[in-house]
Amino acid sequence: MESVKTACEERMKKTVASLKDEFNGLRTGRASPALLDKIRVDYYGQKSPLSQVATVSVPEARLIVVQPWDRTLFSEIEKAILKSELGLNPSNDGKVIRIAIPPLTEQRRKELVKSAKATAEQSRVAIRNIRRDGLEDLKKQQTAGGVPEDLIKKEEDDLQKLTDSYIAQIGKVLEEKEKEIMEV
Repeated sequence: MESVKTACEERMKKTVASLKDEFNGLRTGRASPALLDKIRVDYYGQKSPLSQVATVSVPEARLIVVQPWDRTLFSEIEKAILKSELGLNPSNDGKVIRIAIPPLTEQRRKELVKSAKATAEQSRVAIRNIRRDGLEDLKKQQTAGGVPEDLIKKEEDDLQKLTDSYIAQIGKVLEEKEKEIMEV
């Protein structure tokens, strides 16, 4: 019995964590090292995460500084940043790569909020699908016998409460990201 609820809760936690991860990659008007998390650099034939080949820091609110550990990587890192869909223009002074984060236009902010809402909705759907799977597992246990109906009903109610709490968490995460995006 408890294993169904526990398994569902684990999957729901992962869904919320995945949403937060996805939101970290969404560009806002503020610089953040998490912005470059998804960038992969060609390092001796291997696609390596930027954070494994360079130090990424944010000395100012609108500036990211990337300091490669290997001088031969400057052009590869610049290429990877330019290829990313972040719309950033790196500048290289031979020691570090500077990335100025331009302020977002009102229209771009609205597009980002719309994208964030769509991503959050996908996460809500995933949570509901997890609930559906849990309910199916409970029904299977009931038809297999040995489990009283009132106990199944209680478990279904608990699963619904769990679902509601994770849907609310997604709402909070979205609200925070919207506030961050719309901040000038």
